[in-house]
Amino acid sequence: MKASQLTRGLSIRLAVAAIACFSFAISGRAAQSNGGAAISTEGWTAKDDHQNMMDQLGITKLRPGKNGNPNATNNPANYDQAKANPYPDWPDALTLKSGKKVTTAEMWWQQRRPEIVEDFEREVIGRVPANVPKVTWSVVTQATDRVVGDIPVNARKLRGHVDNSSYPAIDVNIDLTVVTPLNAKQPVPVLMMFGGFFGGGGLPRKAGEPEPTNRFSAFFRNQKFNDPPSTEQLIADGWGYATIVPNSIQADNGAGLTKGIIGLVNKGQPRKPDDWGSLRAWAWGAARGLDYLETDPTADAKHVGIEGVSRYGKAALVTMAFEPRFAMVLVGSSGEGGAKPHRRNFGEAVENLTGSGEYHWMAGNFIKYGADEGAFGKMTPNDIPVDAHELIALCAPRLTFISYGIPEKGDANWLDQQGSYMATVAAGRVFRLLGAKDIGDTNDYHVAKMPPYNTDMLDGELAWRQHDGGHEDRSNMKYFLQWADKKIGHTPPEKTEK
Repeated sequence: MKASQLTRGLSIRLAVAAIACFSFAISGRAAQSNGGAAISTEGWTAKDDHQNMMDQLGITKLRPGKNGNPNATNNPANYDQAKANPYPDWPDALTLKSGKKVTTAEMWWQQRRPEIVEDFEREVIGRVPANVPKVTWSVVTQATDRVVGDIPVNARKLRGHVDNSSYPAIDVNIDLTVVTPLNAKQPVPVLMMFGGFFGGGGLPRKAGEPEPTNRFSAFFRNQKFNDPPSTEQLIADGWGYATIVPNSIQADNGAGLTKGIIGLVNKGQPRKPDDWGSLRAWAWGAARGLDYLETDPTADAKHVGIEGVSRYGKAALVTMAFEPRFAMVLVGSSGEGGAKPHRRNFGEAVENLTGSGEYHWMAGNFIKYGADEGAFGKMTPNDIPVDAHELIALCAPRLTFISYGIPEKGDANWLDQQGSYMATVAAGRVFRLLGAKDIGDTNDYHVAKMPPYNTDMLDGELAWRQHDGGHEDRSNMKYFLQWADKKIGHTPPEKTEK
């Protein structure tokens, strides 16, 4: 290593240490804010909550988020690949903070992985508190007269009640629907899916009834898909699926941070800077759903995956990274905060997640990295001690499928597909170290080029495929199932002629 590289590395480590010390001090002061008295959060808005966190952190000025319109006159997003890498050198997933190289799986598990986890929890997604209440699951509705496609299924709608005896003012009940083939001879693998934009959470239709409709049905009717819905593909392949409703766990807005599971644990009070954000809360809820599946005799609890698209693609990746019981993940079009590197200046930027619109997904500390002025000075994405490739690496060596569509069909350039491909390539070193296969591109991430869409990179435990559809992963579901079936040794049921 060159002397200049050593000097730069030392400077970065000292800066990160200083940030950590500052964060710790701020967290301590936040706990003592208002003289220890409770803050009234009645009528609390996202703006109120965001300002409270900025005050805790000592931030006086934030940089504005990028405008997705490249022709906008006000802070347009960059879509020029030549300008996309202002911070080309990312944190090394296989170098300890001491500067020592990670050369064995034991060093990864015992030393480097805990360092990365700590940085993500403190600075990016937040910590799950030690005193999170227990969840008790009950079956609300069970039906064996339902079909998915034309296949009979066992469907049940569940309620996960979070013990709120410590703070009865907030009531949290997790909505989960579990559907498995009715005539399966043995427990089946299950894909848990974050339901959100397009409904989800309801029971399938009865045989002979029309498909249920919701306010998003028109959206799907206007899309041209070559494949059936993901739920039909899963059941036809001999899988089950579970739909979990994120908003039943934690609201998707800043005003809700004093409610939901985060608000329940904090007894209605604002967060501290290293408290969990909505992404981590949704991941926690998914893990509680997995607790239930471990008791369900129709589910193969050793082969449960997690899936999501867009913001729920971010949540799926966070879930996989931090809950080792999930065996696989399908990360759909996740963008910034997911598979897209923070250090890339292309499309959506860190500053879009530090403003008052989407900051609730992250830990409060994350806001620092969009700050132009504050008690600590100025910070940029390059000051974040970790990046997206390391979030993907935390999933290793389990089955990890990174999925995107194409801009022409609506999976916008905003998501930075190329940057996410680079992050997937960079994560491959960790998969290889742990004895797993990566996507097959062993180039340095600096020069890795995304292949044409519909190129299968599905030989390894780490997989990549950009399909020719839009902002969805339905177009990749059959490839996910073929890949996962091969990896877990699942044989789909024989297809019968109608």
